[in-house]
Amino acid sequence: MNFKKLFLSACLSLSVSQVAFAERVELDKVVATVNNGVVLQSEVNVVIDRVKKNAEQQGTQLPSDKTLRLQAVERLVDQEIMMQLAERMGLEISDAQLDQTLANIAGDQGGTITDLRRTIEASGESFAAYREEIRREITTGQVMRANVDRRIYVSPQEIDNLLKIMESQGANNEEYDIGHILVKLPSKASPEEIEAERNRAEKVIELLNKGEDFKRIAIASSGGAKALDGGQLGWMGINDMPTLFAEAVKGKKKDDIIGPLRSGAGFHIIKIQDIRGRQVVETTEVRSRHILIKPSIILSEEKARSMLQGFVKDLREGKADFAALAKEHSEDPGSALKGGEYDWTDPSTYVPAFRDTLLSLQVGELSEPFRSTFGWHIVQLLDKRIADKTEQAKRNRAHGILFNRKFKEESFKWQNEMREQAHIEIFPAE
Repeated sequence: MNFKKLFLSACLSLSVSQVAFAERVELDKVVATVNNGVVLQSEVNVVIDRVKKNAEQQGTQLPSDKTLRLQAVERLVDQEIMMQLAERMGLEISDAQLDQTLANIAGDQGGTITDLRRTIEASGESFAAYREEIRREITTGQVMRANVDRRIYVSPQEIDNLLKIMESQGANNEEYDIGHILVKLPSKASPEEIEAERNRAEKVIELLNKGEDFKRIAIASSGGAKALDGGQLGWMGINDMPTLFAEAVKGKKKDDIIGPLRSGAGFHIIKIQDIRGRQVVETTEVRSRHILIKPSIILSEEKARSMLQGFVKDLREGKADFAALAKEHSEDPGSALKGGEYDWTDPSTYVPAFRDTLLSLQVGELSEPFRSTFGWHIVQLLDKRIADKTEQAKRNRAHGILFNRKFKEESFKWQNEMREQAHIEIFPAE
């Protein structure tokens, strides 16, 4: 009798264990495969939860959970493709580089990494998961930049032509806060498919004209990169927009709905959410010198930082010469032979970590070691001035406008190419 009870107890224990195991599998099941990688249900849940929290804070209505799931899976599939490319490229974001980015994020909010951690955990999220999400965002951004930049060329003639257009428009001090919805088209759409998607875009416009919330419709319907952000592209000047948008917004007013605008990607719908004037800002230039040490298999992150810390100590005590150290140790070929010096430069042209550190210094002050995307640096601010660089600034701005316009258009094409080359299978929700 006792043996039977013992056997029954063992069976019940096994059954409970099997159920618990089945529940764990169910919680983290595979919802999509991307080449040799997967997208998990838990990852989809994190994205959906974040969108819901943001929508609640902003008072934005959301579509159904089914629609949110589809959008979240699409975003995670694209992210998985980028992460696989990063692995093939050997691109890794170190903990030191990640910490520097988190410090910058916290600084923008007027706090420290500790403050940022408290904020994240107070919202119910894991700070460790948040760190890894930021690492993925940095990685995917660098993968895209590395692959798309080399596909873009801006000719001097293009710059001259744009400068003439800008001059003919006078001050051109208007910026537009743009909302965007994209109704996607397949790469080789048939006439019937094109007409069907055009009708769908028209129905979206009808809903918007009836007063439906733009962000909610964008989250539910848009195939654009900013869909889960409510289709918010932010503030842009005429010359910062894709040509298709720039032509469409001319003469339009706040709250106007424009579209559908046809491009190779599909049908675009844009809303002018606000309009504001652009202010002219004086150009600050700095003269500086730095030493760059790049971590490697042989030289660890900590060793590179410690090496520079030793240089800082010797320099402050007058035991070393900056130019001599730069010539001997700096791994920036453009400045090392000049004793680490950079000529007068607009600091905005530098990577964020270098720019922000440089602008925090007083003239003559030497920084502590800091990490950028290039490696570990120390930098000294030699001088600062306000310069009249009107003509050069116009030319630089024209180049930036053309580059950014081409980057936006080319990055979308490149992402579509990468997606078409990938083997993707998305499993329907049960």
